[in-house]
Amino acid sequence: MALRQAAIYGKGGIGKSTTTQNLVAALAEMGKKVMIVGCDPKADSTRLILHSKAQTTVMHLAAEAGSVEDLELEDVMAVGYGNVKCVESGGPEPGVGCAGRGVITAINFLEEEGAYDEDLDFVFYDVLGDVVCGGFAMPIRENKAQEIYIVCSGEMMAMFAANNIAKGIVKYATSGSVRLAGLICNSRNTDREDELIEALAARLGTQMIHFVPRDNVVQHAEIRRMTVIEYDPKAKQADEYRALARKIVENKMFIVPTPLEMDDLEELLMEFGILEEEDESIVGKKAGEVA
Repeated sequence: MALRQAAIYGKGGIGKSTTTQNLVAALAEMGKKVMIVGCDPKADSTRLILHSKAQTTVMHLAAEAGSVEDLELEDVMAVGYGNVKCVESGGPEPGVGCAGRGVITAINFLEEEGAYDEDLDFVFYDVLGDVVCGGFAMPIRENKAQEIYIVCSGEMMAMFAANNIAKGIVKYATSGSVRLAGLICNSRNTDREDELIEALAARLGTQMIHFVPRDNVVQHAEIRRMTVIEYDPKAKQADEYRALARKIVENKMFIVPTPLEMDDLEELLMEFGILEEEDESIVGKKAGEVA
């Protein structure tokens, strides 16, 4: 099969990195050859696959070596569970420079060093998604990732972030082949959450590709720096990630989204009782913060 490159975006703290790593572990279990490229300065996109605190990042290694040109591919790439290849872009110290530059540097380096070899089935970019700024938009902007998945929940701000990310996809879809491939609902047990995300997906013109229920086994596995697939392969939650993996393998629904206007999004939230009329002014302010 041809290499598929997918980016997973989502609001900070939504469980994007955990979902990505469990999904990738399920794909590896199916025999797929996968690489994860962590595009978040926290560098926590690969730790469950590698059973480590945090992988040493491209930016850190480049700073130590003097420049990225002084690095070899084996310096920055580690191999973990299921032979998954792992790279973390990293970023500068907090308050210094642009974190998005680490993403650009890392992806350019991987391309130049031949990391995208013909044996790979999937590359997943795990991207900080509160803001779709220049650096963090790299997987979209440069046509690296053709399919974008957004991790969200029935919480108000997660939905605002998802809508903002959809706006970013529209911007870059006009000049390239990037498409929204679906919403992954990482449940927070809010009221009628699956219905709400299905409704949001429909308004965006996409699908809720899978509803991942909340289960404490995810946290138990994380404490041991493992995915659920590895920690407890017979757990019901492991089967949820396997189902998500199968749906992504079989997915053919790649669309240019139709993001909602703020009024329409507020209306949707009111319809499901997430938002009361008197909260609207707060929402407008909050949405500005996310944008």
